[in-house]
Amino acid sequence: MKKRLITIAVVVVVIFLIALPKLNLFKDDQPVTMPGQGGGGGQGGKLSVDALVIVPTLLDNKLNVTGSVLPNESLEIKSEVSGKITAILFREGNQVRKGDLLIQTDDDEIVAQLEKQKYNQKLNEDNEFRQRKLLEKDAISQEEYDNALNRLNTTVADIRLLQAQLSKTRIRAPFEGIIGLRFVSEGAYISPSTVIATLYNISPAKIEFAIPGRYSTQVTPGKKIRFTIESDLQLYEGEVYAIEPRIDPDTRTLKIRALADNKAGNLLPGQFVKVELILESIPNAILVPTEAVIPEQAGKKVYILENGKAKEVFIETGIRTANSLEVISGLKAGDTLLTTGILQLRQGLDVQIAKLD
Repeated sequence: MKKRLITIAVVVVVIFLIALPKLNLFKDDQPVTMPGQGGGGGQGGKLSVDALVIVPTLLDNKLNVTGSVLPNESLEIKSEVSGKITAILFREGNQVRKGDLLIQTDDDEIVAQLEKQKYNQKLNEDNEFRQRKLLEKDAISQEEYDNALNRLNTTVADIRLLQAQLSKTRIRAPFEGIIGLRFVSEGAYISPSTVIATLYNISPAKIEFAIPGRYSTQVTPGKKIRFTIESDLQLYEGEVYAIEPRIDPDTRTLKIRALADNKAGNLLPGQFVKVELILESIPNAILVPTEAVIPEQAGKKVYILENGKAKEVFIETGIRTANSLEVISGLKAGDTLLTTGILQLRQGLDVQIAKLD
């Protein structure tokens, strides 16, 4: 059965070969399309391609990272001494000036002691005066006068001590800012560990972020940043003012802080930000579309137009952006770069420009 099938197949093949010339399947006058000819839509066998003229442009070498908004200054308001709150003199969420009185605690005992010592001071001043006059007349010894002077000086020192203790019963704003929510009420007994409220100075705002350690030599104070905050399309600007002098050994990142104007109060501590750090600005960079670059084992190349033909040019590249590559060498301003038909291009091929940018 198997031999029979083989015989039938051989017969069919022979019959097909005999009839093939009569079928006229191949015509000598039919044009043959060569690669790169006709398929690109060109005329006269030229490949139709798009091109652009190289024009130097400003290139910002940017690094995109995330960070957070920090207040310019902030602290938890606490009392230096224990005592009962007798007055709360601020409103939550309001602006306060440096030196404004915020909290008053019970000071009756200190005031009474201070009043007592002031009476003693007056008495001791009078006594010292009399003793000094007597000493001038040699009516008393030097030791008696020294004792009178010591009592006066001790009283003055006690008054200064009480005044310092009295000042600690009055809590004042150490800097201008916005005071947050309070956690105590009038009449409450507080200690040095009790948090009364938090004071924030948010103008200017600080932007804190971290970059990979390999960029540490490219960042210096004065570098500009641009950033956005959540749910806000507005682009903010800032300037680097401080750099941590060590790279975190766990994350291999370098912590950086920048200052940004916040007169409008839109930047709040704790906000998430997307930061664009400009590492370098190149004023006359040559950029080419990434799709026009052909990677090869020996490097990278592009095709340019020269006398109506494609010319192969090897290039060295630098910074990569989202859609472009910086060309360090190989191209110059005014060159016409071929951007389409890349797979069909070859050295010396006739090309026709369909679109020139």
